Amino acid sequence: MITQPIPVRIEKLDSDGLAAVIPALCTLLEDCVQDGASIGFLWPMDEGEAESFWRSCLTPVADGMRVLLVARGEAGAVVGTAQLDMAVRSNGRHRAEVMKLMVHPSARRRGIARALMQAIEDEARRMDRTTLVLDTNDGAEAEHLYRSLGWTFVGGIPKYALLTDGTPHKNAIYYKLLD
Repeated sequence: MITQPIPVRIEKLDSDGLAAVIPALCTLLEDCVQDGASIGFLWPMDEGEAESFWRSCLTPVADGMRVLLVARGEAGAVVGTAQLDMAVRSNGRHRAEVMKLMVHPSARRRGIARALMQAIEDEARRMDRTTLVLDTNDGAEAEHLYRSLGWTFVGGIPKYALLTDGTPHKNAIYYKLLD
């Protein structure tokens, strides 16, 4: 259920654009992880961990092997992000993985994640990536979004990732075939 939508602008970043917003992306990542998001990190995060992660994205973005989108809200503030990581092997150049979809806790339930997912799918089509995959925590609220956008649940792996309290939890794997 979307509460009051807020206008957002979805922007594809090159490596210079990414470098310019790393401080905002660090805050976004830290706030989402502190709020319990399962995006590969646990709270409390080590000092510099968020910045190190975003800096590690610079090369794949520069090389065209990763698309990084940001959602900007009012006054240009970064309120969300999503990434599309390209498969590189010759038998998989039609595939990509959607990863690190996050929306700031104060901006959730306003259509931002949906807008980011639709923009990621558009980017995948432009790059001739027709098979997309993603995973999330089993039972996560995001599963409703993915299913509403036509993603298909495949299954999950028990004890795949740790919850914020350190408990191993099953993931949920989804795919979508694009036209």
